[in-house]
Amino acid sequence: MFLVMGITGKVGGATAKHLLAHGRTVRALVRNREKAANWANLGVELVDGDWNDPTAIERALEDVEGAFVMLPAVWAPSPDFAEAKGVISNYVEALTRAAPPRAVALSSMGANRTSGLGMITALSLLEQGFRDLTSPIAFVRAGGFFENFLYGLQVAQGGTLPVYYNPTNRKSTMVATNDIGAEVATLLTGPAWSGQRIVELGSMVSADEVAEQLGEVLSLDVKAFAVPRAGWAEAFEQLGIPKGRTGPAEEMFEAVNTGWMDLEAGDTEHVAGTTSARDVFAAARNVDKV
Repeated sequence: MFLVMGITGKVGGATAKHLLAHGRTVRALVRNREKAANWANLGVELVDGDWNDPTAIERALEDVEGAFVMLPAVWAPSPDFAEAKGVISNYVEALTRAAPPRAVALSSMGANRTSGLGMITALSLLEQGFRDLTSPIAFVRAGGFFENFLYGLQVAQGGTLPVYYNPTNRKSTMVATNDIGAEVATLLTGPAWSGQRIVELGSMVSADEVAEQLGEVLSLDVKAFAVPRAGWAEAFEQLGIPKGRTGPAEEMFEAVNTGWMDLEAGDTEHVAGTTSARDVFAAARNVDKV
């Protein structure tokens, strides 16, 4: 039995899918059973609760072979990252009381840094908070998600994909959530290890290449367009981030563009992605057509 947090999201869902495909049993901590009904139909054991309740997390950890944990994405965090700190504290409490044989935590490229990360600061805090856990743990430092470009299926019909990567031909680490789920499942079910591991996950891809692959799916000539820096705040507000609170999102992309947030040239493992942006766009388009 393996615990998967965030099963109704993309990464948690991909992890559960790969575990089930390998004949493993899965348990999930969920706030809304109705939202997770499809997983229950696939045999996933649902436990009521969420990451705000350490007692519920501890209950979900009972007798598991391994656990996958992650933080909820918060695009407009409090200045002191109180949201992340609260969830991390709950995890540490539960993982200390009910220490699993192994755990895998979703992190991000750049989490080795302690400043200048914007919203990714939450994952740096996660790694720091988990350092003293007794369970063997692997931090999966993933690149930027290809799924974050899915808006292009609608907005790029005119041949332009607006992005925050500048210059658009600069390569940075990117990955599909399917590949994250596959790697997490491999870590949870593969050979045991001791201590802590850091696995960097993704391949070097540019925004220009993402736009080109989007164009292949749309049968259009699509070019990436770097949104001017002065327009970032307004653009993020249009995406739903409250006015005056776009700073963490802006700082995150600045960190990527300057190379501050990328692969670490240290004692880390690296796994390349096998799912392309083209694959992600094609799969999403096929779903829309159903």
